[in-house]
Amino acid sequence: MEIKDLLKKELMIMDLKASTKMEAIDEMVAKLKEKNIISDEVVFKDLILKREEKSSTGLGEGIAMPHAKTSVVNTPAVLFARSNKGIDYDALDGEPVYIFFMIAASEGAHDLHIDTLAKLSKMLLNDDFTQCLKTCGTPDKVYALVDKYSEKPQETINKEVKETQSTNKKKILAVTACPTGIAHTYMAEAALKEAGEKLGVDVKVETNGADGIKNNLTVNDINEAVGIIVAADKKVETARFNDRKVIVTSTADAIKNAETLIKRVLNNEAPIFKTEAENNSEEDIQEETNSIGRIIYKSIMSGVSNMLPFVIGGGILLALSFVVERFMGENQLFKLLFDVGAGAFHFLIPILAGFIAMSIADKPGFMPGAVAGYMASQGAGFLGGLIGGFIAGYSIIFLKKMTKNMSKQFDGMKSMVIYPIFSLVITGVLMYFIIVPIFTKVNLIVANWLNNMGTVNAVVLGAILGGMMSVDMGGPINKAAYTFSIGVFTDTGNGAFMAAVMAGGMVPPLAIALAMTLFKNNFDEKEKQSTISNFILGLSFITEGAIPFAAKEPVKVISSCVIGAAIAGGLTQFWSVSAPAPHGGIFVIPAMPSVHSAIFFIVSIAIGAIISGVIFGILRRNRRN
Repeated sequence: MEIKDLLKKELMIMDLKASTKMEAIDEMVAKLKEKNIISDEVVFKDLILKREEKSSTGLGEGIAMPHAKTSVVNTPAVLFARSNKGIDYDALDGEPVYIFFMIAASEGAHDLHIDTLAKLSKMLLNDDFTQCLKTCGTPDKVYALVDKYSEKPQETINKEVKETQSTNKKKILAVTACPTGIAHTYMAEAALKEAGEKLGVDVKVETNGADGIKNNLTVNDINEAVGIIVAADKKVETARFNDRKVIVTSTADAIKNAETLIKRVLNNEAPIFKTEAENNSEEDIQEETNSIGRIIYKSIMSGVSNMLPFVIGGGILLALSFVVERFMGENQLFKLLFDVGAGAFHFLIPILAGFIAMSIADKPGFMPGAVAGYMASQGAGFLGGLIGGFIAGYSIIFLKKMTKNMSKQFDGMKSMVIYPIFSLVITGVLMYFIIVPIFTKVNLIVANWLNNMGTVNAVVLGAILGGMMSVDMGGPINKAAYTFSIGVFTDTGNGAFMAAVMAGGMVPPLAIALAMTLFKNNFDEKEKQSTISNFILGLSFITEGAIPFAAKEPVKVISSCVIGAAIAGGLTQFWSVSAPAPHGGIFVIPAMPSVHSAIFFIVSIAIGAIISGVIFGILRRNRRN
């Protein structure tokens, strides 16, 4: 496949009207939607923004490559856009961006598509190519320029022959990986190879891209190399580099400072990499400099994010089983749905604890963490499992410190015998004699408190939880409220606060959609195109649908949504609504324990969404289309 097959003429914007980064993204995404390249503008833009949060795709030298890989892409494509005046895009060099390539890759993208995008990424490192792009006046001229600078098959063959003939050069290895595996991965590869050629060094690069791991580094490669550069924005396999000279950095750094990185390796400035957490790899040093609060938060979020599929899948199947029971009785279908859903629920606390421990101590921590979670599930509940995960993770760290001076010949025994057995003993003893007894009693106290809680207290707590769901819409505050409610739900079976957070989380996208419906003149056409998708996302309890609007006007959106979400959460408690599952939005309504709960769940959400929608619509009244 040629680059021109993805770089379609009808997608080219030869003069962007945008003057800000957000406006540029909006204009390009709207073009993709207009040409039916994407089916959902909101979802695609949300993924573009999430990629920008990790690191700017403004690569410097006036070039930006925003990109996303998602199922809402109907046809893989590349949009070319040019700004004649330049846009402040938070580029890595701080300079304005003039040339944009927005990449839309489908989740099922074939290797051929990814290879083509990789070629384009590498071409953008050519100064002559990028300078000419800034002066092309028509799509045909852009096409001709791309054709001129595209790597021809014979050039590729010559390059491979040249590389195989460079066996007498010093050899440096590299691994490149970015979150989406589309652009930065291959640009970093090209930059490192180009710098190596300039410095007379043979550079072999393993790419961890969207099409999988390519150009794998072998044991012989690692033994022959004078040093290794890991340029990665996501986790890659590094244990194989133990005791080697390794520089750990980002893909952006490799793109911008490839020569400097290679010179550091050649000048013997790369530190010795140690896979054990207490030793000298740059990754380990960075972990040690993190605050305790950051480590705790990161570990808990790792546990929660890996637990959520079990929560959602198991919870919805349980809700469906209740629907079947209500209308068809306890038949075989009810038993199937209930057993499978309950089976998923049995894994909640072990998965939570296992991944907390794994976040702290890597793979050796998972087993003792999962066992701690299982022990907690027998009475100590959600909080017991959470603490058990930390105990398991730090038991591995403790064992690593205790065995760090053992002879290298015992390395295999550490991971296969010492860590599993002794971490399990340490974790098991602490869980059995301390954590489980204490938190079993705590859970009984909490259950009694919830059962005897007055209406006023319940309403206040419900309002707080509902409001928290709208503060950062999927961020840490949102997750804290959701995690608390899941804990109460799994430990006590009380679905009241689950109803509060679900109502609070449904309000933001519903409020945005209502505002655009009731105050049409206060929104532009591009924004109004997302009305239906926001209704659907809101009804499905997917709060993130409101993020693109919150990103543009955080004060107006968040303030209006928090008010309505807090009211919705409080009303669910005032009317004693209880949710039968921890996810599903309106789809759990048929499984509600009573008609009363179902009706007032809908009423609570409707009141909150209308209030937030009206407030946001009024705040937007002075906006010009």
